[in-house]
Formats: sequence, C-alpha cells, structure tokens
Amino acid sequence: MIINILAGGPEELLPDLSSYQGDETIWVGVDRGVFHLLNRNIIPEKAFGDFDSVSEEELSVIEHQVTGIKRYKPEKDETDMELALNWALEQKPERIHLFGATGGRLDHLLANVQLLLNPIKTNNPVNVYIVDEKNIVFLKEAGHYKIKKMASKKYISFVPLTLDVTDLTLEGFKFPLKNRHIYLGSTLCISNELISDYGTFSFSKGILIVIRSND
Repeated sequence: MIINILAGGPEELLPDLSSYQGDETIWVGVDRGVFHLLNRNIIPEKAFGDFDSVSEEELSVIEHQVTGIKRYKPEKDETDMELALNWALEQKPERIHLFGATGGRLDHLLANVQLLLNPIKTNNPVNVYIVDEKNIVFLKEAGHYKIKKMASKKYISFVPLTLDVTDLTLEGFKFPLKNRHIYLGSTLCISNELISDYGTFSFSKGILIVIRSND
C-alpha cells in the first residue's frame, strides 16, 4: 500500500500525479488539496483540514464527493498536513508521498520538511517523500545507503538536519567524500551528481536531508 497526500500548495509545482496512481494507492487530500484532487478526477479516501482555503461553493463540492472528511477548527496544535501524515503513518503503508507541500508560504515549507521527522520520532520504518515537479526530498538516519541514478533528477544534495553529521562518505559521486564531519549550515554537499548507475552514502551519526532535483 502506498499513501499519496496532496496539500494545497501551488498547482504549477505539482508533478504528473497520474504517474503515482496504482491499484494499491490511497489518496488523501489536505484542505485545498482535496479540491485539486477532485479537479483531476481523483476522489480521495480521506480529507483533512479546516478548509479555510476553499470557498463555500468549493467546500460544497468536496462535501458531496468525499465521504471520509475529517474537519477541524482553524485553532489547533497541528497543521492540516501533520494530521493527515500522522493518520497515514498509522496505516503502516510501504511509503508515503507528500504533494503540494512546497512553494507558497515559506513557513509551511519548513514545517513540512520537519514533518519528515515524524516516522523517525515514532520508530516507524515507513519512508516519507516530499515530491514536486523538480524535487524529491527525504530524510535518512545514520547508516549505509545505496542510491540509484535518475535522469529526471540529476542533482543530489545532502543537507544536515542535526547540528552534526559524522563520517559522511560518498562513493560513486562526481565529488566523493571520505569520513567528513558536516556541520549544520554547511553547503559542502550541495549539487552533487552520480557518475555511474548507482552510488552509496553513509554516515555514523546525525540526520541528513537528501534532495534529488533538476533545473
């Protein structure tokens, strides 16, 4: 099972959602993202939000077409995206994609990136990815990982999320590293590239934001 969550970020930043359809796919809408899904003839199984970003007419359309609506007051402790993500994590899918989570308000973007910590904090092994037209973003804890070359996402950047990332080693990359200590705020690992079909990255301590992107 794969859960796709669409929030209300700018539509022009969305990838082709049809490529993420499948028999084992569950779609979830967040606030205005529910309306974006309906406009693409995708009826979400669940809808989360206070729906303060849709008109009364649009809300009426949502209420007529979606049965699993969880509506909240605007004054709450979690964002609509966090509520949807926490529900998705409880379903224990193979992976989760977050769409409509970039662009627009910078506070929402930063909050959404930090939400990628939620499965780590709860020891949930599911992989969560933020996906837009130009980027795929995910987190990794200390370990050893294999990464595949993607023609559509040429660049790979590694950004520390913790104060320190220890012993970062990159193999199979244009700019390799060996046991480097990377500090929060470092730009050393921005815009790297794989030079073969596969590469590896490993580190012994910390959390990395991994960003696969294209121009």
